[in-house]
Amino acid sequence: MNFTSKLIETAVQEIAKLPGIGTKTAFRLVLHLLKSDLATTQSLSDALVKLRTEIAYCKKCFNIADEELCSICASPRREQKLLCVVENIQDVLAVENTGQFFGVYHVLGGVISPMEGVSPADLHIDALLQRVKEDAIEEIIFALNPTMEGDTTTFYITKKLKEFSVKVSTIARGIPIGSELEYTDEITLGRSILARTSYD
Repeated sequence: MNFTSKLIETAVQEIAKLPGIGTKTAFRLVLHLLKSDLATTQSLSDALVKLRTEIAYCKKCFNIADEELCSICASPRREQKLLCVVENIQDVLAVENTGQFFGVYHVLGGVISPMEGVSPADLHIDALLQRVKEDAIEEIIFALNPTMEGDTTTFYITKKLKEFSVKVSTIARGIPIGSELEYTDEITLGRSILARTSYD
């Protein structure tokens, strides 16, 4: 793409570095900002700089926070002894959006993946074990992605939890609502049959 302005070219190149945004979309965004009043562009710029310089991570669960503790860990309405272990911050938002979980979270920061050079030491596993010990956690729900790496991570941590009297469970896996059985993979279908529930 040829640009008539070096300033536009630089702005497009920077915006195009964001995931899921190509050069054409970046160019459209730059043109939109040029058409907007200066205050709008300044507000966006200030918000991004403030985000990058002031954002913190919860010292307890490693979720994004504005203070030492995130709003979930600090809430007196959350069940502090019920802990949901997730891979990343996006997963916290996904579970929260269901409106069905009222405990607290622990963000591992990834999953064990020897192929990608991610070992247990690279994750927040030790902090999780310390938390189980200090906070007398009663139940841990593993909500990791149903992949080989997710299952390996769950298995590894579950072995580490043997010394604690804590209930360990995982989120159910099965057929998505609205899908058809003939298009469901055999592993998911098999697990759905094994983990069947009574029909009330």
